Amino acid sequence: MAGRRRVSGSSVVALCLLLVSLVACGGRTAADSVRADVQRVLDRRAEAVLGHDRAAWTRTGDGPAFGNLGAVPLAAWSYRVTGVDRTGDTATAAVDLSYRIEGYDRGAVTTARTVRLSRDDDGRWSVDSDRPAAKTGQQPWDQGPVRVLRGAHSLVLGVGQSAETLRGYADLADRAVPAASAAWDGDWARRIVVVVPRSLEGMAGLLGSPASSYRGIAAVTTGETGGRERAPADRIIVNPDAYGLLGTLGKQVVLTHETAHVATRAHTTAATPLWLSEGYADWAGYRDSGREPSRAAPELAGAVAAGRVPGALPTDEDFGFTGQADALARAYEGGWLACRMIADQWGEDRLDAFYRAVGAHDERAGAVEDAMRDVLGTTPEAFTARWQAYLRAELG
Repeated sequence: MAGRRRVSGSSVVALCLLLVSLVACGGRTAADSVRADVQRVLDRRAEAVLGHDRAAWTRTGDGPAFGNLGAVPLAAWSYRVTGVDRTGDTATAAVDLSYRIEGYDRGAVTTARTVRLSRDDDGRWSVDSDRPAAKTGQQPWDQGPVRVLRGAHSLVLGVGQSAETLRGYADLADRAVPAASAAWDGDWARRIVVVVPRSLEGMAGLLGSPASSYRGIAAVTTGETGGRERAPADRIIVNPDAYGLLGTLGKQVVLTHETAHVATRAHTTAATPLWLSEGYADWAGYRDSGREPSRAAPELAGAVAAGRVPGALPTDEDFGFTGQADALARAYEGGWLACRMIADQWGEDRLDAFYRAVGAHDERAGAVEDAMRDVLGTTPEAFTARWQAYLRAELG
């Protein structure tokens, strides 16, 4: 066996000792060992959450989350360590938390967390803090104890809110779900999760964005687009400051609007323009309200009355929350009236079919054009002209 020689056992030991700071003899690095230790701690922590075992939780470290989320009905809760940075007896772990609310979530919500740990004299790791990762939104229990109220078709999670207040949200949600189902003929869960934080700042914290981005916005719906498998767990997050300024009809329209987003989520993709997704949600919200277009679309009605009929359907950029409030209102109103026109002139079934046809495309290019041709028998140019005439007739 030319070119080979036998290595003695003592040489193997010496070689392993030489490399021990980088790689263990079995190929396992020191970083791998710490990562495995941290994963075991978090696995025990997850078991404590699901088992409602406060003593077991405390043995894994500190943090108020256990008490804050005790009322939340969880079907699953797990951690996956994606990276560890260790300095002596402290470590910072990048972690994915996945959880599922029993009876409401089709799949798990996954959110990035930063977990800091320390090691005691016996070599045991424990959690010192567990916070959202940078640029990641908070979870309700990060903001305080979560109060839970169940409705017939809804689960309301509130922080800093009374049971009476949350009952009001549940009542509105329980009317919103049948209203959205009456508008949308597709299959969906027919139940929603509504999150009501303490304030606008709490809403912004849940969304991981500045409060200024949502000032005046009554509610938003979170969720991934792109097909049923990517729409596992929507959340309707309320801005109690803005929502509380609305009248009874306004509150119902807003919650039905957001519920329509949940209902249509599996068919809302990157190909769906915002004028269609937001317009459809508004159409569902106003569908049985009896509200006249001139009253429901005051900004656009004023523009039309002044001879400023829009030259085109609203673009996605027109729906930016950071723009001027009147321009944002005109974008929503224009999308709503486009969908209302389809329902009035082609029928509600065609509106639903059009929505599905657009979302069935893999990308934006050609999606609206193809759906208008195949479902409505028209072109974007002809549709826009028809919409402009509809605005003059309904708002003039």
